[in-house]
Amino acid sequence: MQENKHRLGWIGLGRMGFPMAERLVKRGYDVNVWNRTKSKAEPLAEKGARLVDRPADLAGVDILFTMVSMGDDLEQVYFGEHGVIDGAASPVPRILVDCSSIGVDQSEEIRVRVERAGAAFLVAPVSGNGKCVKAGKLSQVVSGDRDVFETVRPYLETIAGNGVAYVGEGELARICKIAHNVLLGVVTQNLAEITIMAEKAGVPRHAFLEFINNSVMGSIFTRYKTPALVNLDWTTTFTPELLRKDLDLGLKAGREMGVAMPVTATTREALQSHFGAAQLQDDPEAYLQKDFAALIETVALASGHKLVSEDKPVKTGLEVEE
Repeated sequence: MQENKHRLGWIGLGRMGFPMAERLVKRGYDVNVWNRTKSKAEPLAEKGARLVDRPADLAGVDILFTMVSMGDDLEQVYFGEHGVIDGAASPVPRILVDCSSIGVDQSEEIRVRVERAGAAFLVAPVSGNGKCVKAGKLSQVVSGDRDVFETVRPYLETIAGNGVAYVGEGELARICKIAHNVLLGVVTQNLAEITIMAEKAGVPRHAFLEFINNSVMGSIFTRYKTPALVNLDWTTTFTPELLRKDLDLGLKAGREMGVAMPVTATTREALQSHFGAAQLQDDPEAYLQKDFAALIETVALASGHKLVSEDKPVKTGLEVEE
């Protein structure tokens, strides 16, 4: 167990937030948590976290981490009626660290309000999914005051076993995350296209993806998505709607900075076709809540190709750390 130097708070225990906070709890840090659905937080309490009833109850921690879905959610837990800043009677946390993926403009506005309240603000979005967190292969990019970053660094390195990159002041980490998710969309779309092309030529998906994964083009991402693409398992890690939001953010940033992004624009329109194809499903709304890797089904549909699960055990490269 490590020495507890700070009282930590955590808001947001979804697919990503729970295993991230869990790493801090397992390391023996003093972690106080709140989640909108309390039942999702209770298993973490069994591991040693302390549950609170409202975000405002976390106002007394030293460092507060957040991992929520949207910028509006972040504003609510910070500044809402029972928010940790505007809804609390006690002093605000010294440092707020947001690990969510939100837009640069909204993040800038939040930073101003946080600093006006007397707290420091770090943005620290991540790369990976819940399985990556558990396997110690999550990575994180951070921006904000350098001295504040150094204070928080031990906790970030506990959360992100694959590395933490400090990139500078302000919202630069948001730009990095947007760029990262643009690449995520482009790679996923192209991986789906070339996999369908290979399969139509007669190459089994598992064999083709094994070749890709072992090549110079393979990555942590292509490896851990291989079981989904081979066995058509659309257990949600990231939704098409969230990916579309990030592609839109990337295109917006490109326009503002005068960067031509034709590949991103094409990928965004290809993804939009997945939303149209979803209307052919029995429950379009439920289908769009499935994992974004299901867009390979849209590529197959456009190619006149029927996908069938290969029902093959495939390695992910995400062996869980003990």
